[in-house]
Amino acid sequence: MRSFWGIFVALALLTGCAEAPDVTLPTAPVPTQQTSTAPSVVDRGLPPSEPVEVRIPKIGAKSSLVPLGLNPDETIEVPPVEQPMQAGWYRLARTPGEVGPAVILGHVDGNKQPGIFFRLKELAEGDEVEVSRKDGSTARFRVRATEQIAKSSFPTEAVYGDTGEPELRLITCGGGYDQANRSYRDNIIVYATLI
Repeated sequence: MRSFWGIFVALALLTGCAEAPDVTLPTAPVPTQQTSTAPSVVDRGLPPSEPVEVRIPKIGAKSSLVPLGLNPDETIEVPPVEQPMQAGWYRLARTPGEVGPAVILGHVDGNKQPGIFFRLKELAEGDEVEVSRKDGSTARFRVRATEQIAKSSFPTEAVYGDTGEPELRLITCGGGYDQANRSYRDNIIVYATLI
């Protein structure tokens, strides 16, 4: 059983969302998972299995999932901005359904089009998110909170820190657009728990 822990950085995650495909999408360092043999958490979650699709009925969002890792500067990758309807999952964290936080990222817009998470800020407590997994199972999550927060104040530990339950984080950009940096100033973060 894998356990997610490590040193949490104080820098903000800057999930880049830009209007042009040639823009570098900045992010900040994030922790990566490590291995443990703790047996007690297995009973509360699903076994590891790669996610293949995310569906959010309330906002009509549906996307296959591409794996995302780290850039050479140890910042988290984001899906290609020229394909704004493509979501991705952070493969160095949990898979959705495992105990701990799984992370799915998507653009609010890109290439002058709405992105897969264009309406993410509309999610509220009680809404559902479904993630299909490679093993044929579906992990169903219930939203418990949605927040908009400045990228400079990104809650790294709340998003990536160990939890005792299987949880999901959905992340996109929001707030005002910074023309100089060609990026949004805020992040929209949805916190959800496995049903």
